[in-house]
Amino acid sequence: MTAGAAGSPPVSVPWTGRAGAWLRGARGGLFVLALLVGGGSGLGAVAFRYLVYFFTWLATGHVAFGQQGHIGSSHLPWLGLAFFVVIPVAGGLIYGPLINRYAREARGHGVPEVMIAVADNGGRIRPQVSAVKAIASALCIGTGGSVGREGPIVQIGSALASSLGQAVRMPENRLRILVACGAGGGIAATFNAPITGVFFGLELILREFSVEALFSVVLSAMVADVIAEQFLGSGAFLSGFPRGIALHHIGSYLLVALLAVTAALLGLAFTKVLYKTEDLCDRIWKHRPEWARPAVGGIVLGLLLLALPQLYGVGYPVIYKAMAGDYVLWFLLVLAAGKMIATSLTIGIGGSGGVFAPSLFIGATSGMAFGEVAGHLLGPAAGPPALYAAVAMGAVFAAAARAPLTSLASVVEMTGDYTLTLPVMLAVAIATAVSRGLSYGTIYTTKLLRRGTDIDRPAPEHAFQDLKVADAMHPFPAPLAVPPGLRDEGRQPARGWASVAGPVTYQRAPQAVFAGESLAQALRQLLVYGRDGLPVLSADGRQVQGWVTNNRVLQAIARQIHTSQAQATQAQLAADWALPDPNTALREPPTPLPGYQMLEISVEEGSPAAGATLNAIAWPPGTTPAAILHGRTIRDPDPGVTLAPGDRVILLVSESPAEEAAESPVSPTDGAVGGQPPHRPPQSAEPQSPAGPRQEEAATDGRAVQAAHQQNDHRRPMSQ
Repeated sequence: MTAGAAGSPPVSVPWTGRAGAWLRGARGGLFVLALLVGGGSGLGAVAFRYLVYFFTWLATGHVAFGQQGHIGSSHLPWLGLAFFVVIPVAGGLIYGPLINRYAREARGHGVPEVMIAVADNGGRIRPQVSAVKAIASALCIGTGGSVGREGPIVQIGSALASSLGQAVRMPENRLRILVACGAGGGIAATFNAPITGVFFGLELILREFSVEALFSVVLSAMVADVIAEQFLGSGAFLSGFPRGIALHHIGSYLLVALLAVTAALLGLAFTKVLYKTEDLCDRIWKHRPEWARPAVGGIVLGLLLLALPQLYGVGYPVIYKAMAGDYVLWFLLVLAAGKMIATSLTIGIGGSGGVFAPSLFIGATSGMAFGEVAGHLLGPAAGPPALYAAVAMGAVFAAAARAPLTSLASVVEMTGDYTLTLPVMLAVAIATAVSRGLSYGTIYTTKLLRRGTDIDRPAPEHAFQDLKVADAMHPFPAPLAVPPGLRDEGRQPARGWASVAGPVTYQRAPQAVFAGESLAQALRQLLVYGRDGLPVLSADGRQVQGWVTNNRVLQAIARQIHTSQAQATQAQLAADWALPDPNTALREPPTPLPGYQMLEISVEEGSPAAGATLNAIAWPPGTTPAAILHGRTIRDPDPGVTLAPGDRVILLVSESPAEEAAESPVSPTDGAVGGQPPHRPPQSAEPQSPAGPRQEEAATDGRAVQAAHQQNDHRRPMSQ
């Protein structure tokens, strides 16, 4: 008798097992984990900021350093100004071996590693990354590294979230959302900017929007920010930003647009300089020990800091002084160029830190310079220079990261000035458009492209949304006219086919698809009506432009998947999916093609067509070869194809309008098409009544395959 025999008590599941199953499978479980991740990210952001303060104070005697200019360390006064060279070397000797030994992915700015973990690794990040990244980045920034805090805290929060998700064995689709929660919570807590955190998690990390993901990231960002406020206060992050600035003349928006283009070029230049510097450092260092690279490179970084002490560390106090007007025009430009070089050098020598704060630094200094020039040329009508500094902060990051929503929210929330919304909105839109037009990779994705990973490549599930039937069809040499006013009467084919190619083994009235329909719609029609393919109608329904088969659809999808988005994606057929009920698309009626019949001719032994090429056969007038069935393979009807016994030729045969009219006059309202060429707009959300003599067959076949359709229906990501 087995253990489960009658009379045996049921096996009890421990409460921990039930709790784990609930966390993994229930939507409420995901939300609970999002709250926990938000709490961990908030505490992690607070701890990391104080860790940066500690190492900065340990090295310099101040929690913020660099804005004072050429002032040495109060803890190491005997070093004098040589401190600027010695400290980066000492820091590199500590964090270089730490990264090399325990977590090499902690090197660099961190965000690309999180992006690739979400895109290709199911959201899995090694647990030790949190601790290593926190210590290494805090050491790097505290000892002069000219990088930001956002990259490290994104990686720290994401690693914490991934570790928690892996501990409860979360499925990959939910683990990815949890990692985005960690990133968004870290950003929210670091900058007291919960909306920015939400956009960062969705726009840059998860890279898709769904109700479940949105609600989870919102919960995480809210909790993280609430916790951080208890330690860091609730004021705006950029506390030194001037208040009460605004554009008072509508013409000033032209200046904002000009600044946006300039800032976009700066953002792209920052990306180029960053990766060119990394390449240069790689060529110089070659195969020497990586653990020593930050220390040796620290000498060059130290010399740059000696020339421009304002580049030390994150640089927010310098941004405050720039916006307050404490720097002259030429020095603002020097600071912007110097920050590009210093940040690139810090990362190139193996340092650890983010690029968000440097983007703000470059934008603030260059935007302030732009505002001062505009003020000199146009006077008070140009507006305050600090406004252009804020606008440029958002535009530079929007161009570098191509994240307009994150850029907009960050400037508005970090300054606490919501009157900046309109000019910043305009600037980030223009900067993003310029960036996309001039560059494919971003400051984050370029690092992944260099590793052979393109996360901007269209995902397989998006191929159906991006392609039209016209992209997959085999075009006819010349379009065929659709005669108006004809009904499908199921006419018999003309006799004599055996003498041309072979006997008719199959006949039916053809159904059609439109060239502008999505491949998702085409596949549904092919499944029901298109064993051998379907004719493709022009948008106005007056011409038959080509033939589409399942094989052609698969080839088009394969090309789309392996082609970059910049080259392949021409349009998004969003309207095709904008239905209240997605299953409505399954019930779309057939589109009969009047005036034509589909014939299948079998090529037999001894047939005149056996051994002949397709173009050598004297087909009767009005006959167009549409496809060739060779065994189980559907081939395009290329003229040079040689037919063999057993092949079957699919023909589209035109009926005679004169004979049809004589046999059965058609009234203006009679038939499937009402006296007009058939036209079923692909965006129609209301199912029309099936028409033609194959109405019953269409309805029956549609019910039979509806379950199969539901399993294969490709949805947009936000329907998760």
